[in-house]
Amino acid sequence: MRGSGGQAWLSCALVLLAASAGAQEAVPPSRFDPERSALGFEVRTRFGQHLDGDFPHYEGRVEELPDGRRRVHIRVATTEARIPDRPRYTAWMRGSSFFDAERHPWMEFVSEPYPAGLLHEGGTLEGTLTLRGASHRERLQVAPASCERPGRDCDILVRGDIERSHYGMREWQVALADAVRLTVRVRLLETAP
Repeated sequence: MRGSGGQAWLSCALVLLAASAGAQEAVPPSRFDPERSALGFEVRTRFGQHLDGDFPHYEGRVEELPDGRRRVHIRVATTEARIPDRPRYTAWMRGSSFFDAERHPWMEFVSEPYPAGLLHEGGTLEGTLTLRGASHRERLQVAPASCERPGRDCDILVRGDIERSHYGMREWQVALADAVRLTVRVRLLETAP
C-alpha cells in the first residue's frame, strides 16, 4: 500500500512538472522584417519646413509574454540616421547637437506589456525610450489594423512625438521645433510552424 501511494505521488509530481515546463516554454520572439519595415523621423523648422529622415539600420522584435500580452523591443542605430539627399543635414543630425551618434550610437525603445488586441483596435503604446544616455517614458499611438494578422498581412503603423529637450538636444531652439515625430511601419518575419 505504501509503495503504491509513493508511486502515485511520484506520478502526480511528474505530470505537474511536465505541465509546468510546458507552460513556461518560451515562444520565440517575432522579428521585424527589415525588407518591409521602415523607421523614420520628422523634424519641423520654425519656418514651416519639414525635414524627413529615416533609420536604415535597426533591430526589432515582439515577444509574447506568458500571460498572452506582448512587449516590443526596438534598437536603432543613430550612426546610420539620415536625411536622404541632404548630406549636410545628415551630418548635422548625427552630430553632437542632435543624436550625438559618436557617443550614443543606439536609441532603444522597450514597451510596457500590451494586450494583443491593441494591434487590431489601435490605441496608446507606452514604454521607455533611451536616447543620448537619457531614458524617459513615452506614449506612441498605434493605428487600428486593416487586416486579421497585423504585421503579417498588413503593416503595423505607430507614431509619436518626443521632445528633443528631454534628451539633451537643446541647441537650435530658435530654428527647430522641440517636437520630433517618430514613425514606425512594421512587418514581421514569418516564423517556422
